[in-house]
Amino acid sequence: MKKSKVFILTILATMSVMVYAQDVRLSLWPENGIPDHKDTGIKEQWDTTNRLIAVRKVQNPDIAVFLPSRGNATGQAVVICPGGGYHVLAYSWEGTDMARWLNSLGVAGIVLKYRLPVDESNTVSYKVALEDAQRALRMVRYHAKEWNIDPGKVGVMGFSAGGHLASTLGTHFVYGDPKAKDQVERESSRPDFMLLGYPVISMADSITHKGSKKALLRSDPSPARVKEFSNELQVTKDTPPTFLFLAADDKVVPPENSLVFFEALKKHNVPVEMHIYPKGGHGFSLAINISHHTARWTQDAAAWLRWIDER
Repeated sequence: MKKSKVFILTILATMSVMVYAQDVRLSLWPENGIPDHKDTGIKEQWDTTNRLIAVRKVQNPDIAVFLPSRGNATGQAVVICPGGGYHVLAYSWEGTDMARWLNSLGVAGIVLKYRLPVDESNTVSYKVALEDAQRALRMVRYHAKEWNIDPGKVGVMGFSAGGHLASTLGTHFVYGDPKAKDQVERESSRPDFMLLGYPVISMADSITHKGSKKALLRSDPSPARVKEFSNELQVTKDTPPTFLFLAADDKVVPPENSLVFFEALKKHNVPVEMHIYPKGGHGFSLAINISHHTARWTQDAAAWLRWIDER
């Protein structure tokens, strides 16, 4: 094959990869400005040897922004928190795959690479993931005009321990500080809606996922800290509308987590929809190769997103 043809094919292959990559990747924090972080020399780890891309030892939290074409965009955006027990991020399985699915609905998908509380580089372990999630919501609103997003239609989505982070964001949000020097901090971190897939919700020993609890709160947390991060106890009338989905046969995160959150939302008159599918276990992602019935969650969630957009 002639060199010119090889060059052309190489360019076309590169362009093809670029089409499927994120539109933008942005660090969440200014250089040397990451809160509750110390430099330990630890290197971030990306594992691509398995069927999914996994990230460990996050040192520079960021967002990867996937945008639909402007003609298809609804103005909605969703910050996505991959799961992984607060030990690792299932970055493709519950991150970039979800962003591309959201793009097919005209919704911007923003994958959050958040710090994991088990890493030695954190000085206050239980704070760091929430700090990153709050910052991500604010950054999306700050860049809303540039990214063709309505700042009043920015939600959060989370899976498993990422569902705990998402529900923590929805129950521990802070409004913007109009006097902040950092203009990003002037934006609110309250999500406008939440989608939670087989989430960890509670830190109560009777129903929690013990691995996630230990990673977040360490071995002997105070009763006050347990209550603070048991998100079913933190629901108020201002908690965002929520879509919950899970499988009844989940043996990792007890379905009771979603049930107690559903009840708390109902008690405070927060709009909530919940789907419990009979089969799927834990961590089923899009459920394409797991259960045709469970794979319907994407259709149910798409209909709910349309309802949220129109209400």
